[in-house]
Amino acid sequence: MVAAVLICDDSNLARKQMARSLPAEWQQNVQFAGHGGEALDILQHQSIDLLFLDLNMPILDGYQVLAAIQQQQLPVKTIVVSGDIQPEARERVLSYGALDFIKKPVDQQKLNHVLGLVEQKTIQQQEEAKNQPKKAAVKSHSSFVLSNDLRDVFQELSNVAMGQAGDLLARLLNVFVKLPIPNVNVIEVSELHMAIASVEQKENTSAICQGFIGGGVAGEALLILNDSSFIDIARLMQYDGELTTKVELELLMDISNILIGAVLKGLAEQIDMTFSQGHPVVLGQHAPVSELIKANARRWRRTLAIEISYGIENYNISCDLLLLFTEDSIKTLNYKVEFLLED
Repeated sequence: MVAAVLICDDSNLARKQMARSLPAEWQQNVQFAGHGGEALDILQHQSIDLLFLDLNMPILDGYQVLAAIQQQQLPVKTIVVSGDIQPEARERVLSYGALDFIKKPVDQQKLNHVLGLVEQKTIQQQEEAKNQPKKAAVKSHSSFVLSNDLRDVFQELSNVAMGQAGDLLARLLNVFVKLPIPNVNVIEVSELHMAIASVEQKENTSAICQGFIGGGVAGEALLILNDSSFIDIARLMQYDGELTTKVELELLMDISNILIGAVLKGLAEQIDMTFSQGHPVVLGQHAPVSELIKANARRWRRTLAIEISYGIENYNISCDLLLLFTEDSIKTLNYKVEFLLED
């Protein structure tokens, strides 16, 4: 049925998983693209029947690729496969001409159903073509080193968990949540302020930290919110009173409960673990993020850091969520995800 397939995702893990989910007879006809720009170049120079497209990617994201396909009238059927599962994301990609939307991780039954629809559409187009004239084809002191493959795995796990948290936030507030590409690195505490330099922007911040533990893995989730975000957060949560320090702290707690809980749940489900969360601790309010980190530096040493920066479209809301795993946890996490890298 399908002569040529292109899988576009910036995650090597996601590309492999998607390819494995396809029918065996397709395997020799699968190509890969690591970002939207590469995919568009392939589509412009080769005949591709079916494109599996991620949304959150560098160079060109999925939305930009869909817009280009539509504008250039490229003859390819597109199925979006993404961790961004909020309702508006689905509506947007369908409006750009995508045939369907599959959430990560891919459900085989859903994929088979979508492929069946693709086959029906292909047969229909072939029948229509018979009756029409053919057209012209338009290294550190630690023993642990985060390899590119492992970074890719952690990034893809974070991408899925991030999408679940964004979906929850979008549904609760009735907004469109802008999702980034997660950053994953092993860093020293002295480098932590650089990992979240994007939050600073000469603006004061407020932060909450919440510990988590489970199955030989422990760490802390750190949520940092720009102070300018509180006005719009209060409006979205339909709070009309005076924005006192106490009210801002309550709003900060509400946002952290939503994002931290959902991200940890999303990660735990993918690596078959359960995390218990401790009580949230306020690291500080209305201070530069560098001061918050400096004042709490004793809490962290060398750590595996996953950074996710959330924003809300059309609102001045920006927050960073960092998952800081202890160095002792890295070996356990490594063991947990090794099977995902197996061919």
